[in-house]
Amino acid sequence: MNNVALIYLALVAAAYALLFRRSPDKTRQSLQLAGRSLLKLAPMLAAIFGLIGLFQVFIPAELIERWLGASSSGTALLTGGLVGAIAIGPPVAAFPLAGSMLDAGAWPPAVAAFVVSWISVGVITLPFEAEVFGLRFALSRNVIAFGTALLIGLLIGWLR
Repeated sequence: MNNVALIYLALVAAAYALLFRRSPDKTRQSLQLAGRSLLKLAPMLAAIFGLIGLFQVFIPAELIERWLGASSSGTALLTGGLVGAIAIGPPVAAFPLAGSMLDAGAWPPAVAAFVVSWISVGVITLPFEAEVFGLRFALSRNVIAFGTALLIGLLIGWLR
């Protein structure tokens, strides 16, 4: 467990300890709700970690470095954004996968474009979004979000 996780865990435990003294019933209710939420998320978390394992074992680091490495800068940025745009799943899945990409030699701006694009662009969900909001709005939003993902990736590269 890393230091950030330990700090969060300590803060949450301290909050529960303080609140238990103030309202034991509400604190128990909160813990039960947290437990139910964890049970609901457990299958998704298992799938995410399974995906990361598959990614790390079956996709060679050389391939990641070739497609998303710094030597392919412009192409890597675009590839990272496009892969994120077509990926589907909860946003929380993007972060560990992005960490695996970085470990395999991916260029940080490409990884940033991947994460931002995963979270904000919805190529797979575009038909549903167009049906709800209209095609013009859905396309405009996705194009702007994709461009923003690439700009954020470039900004990350500039700040490094």
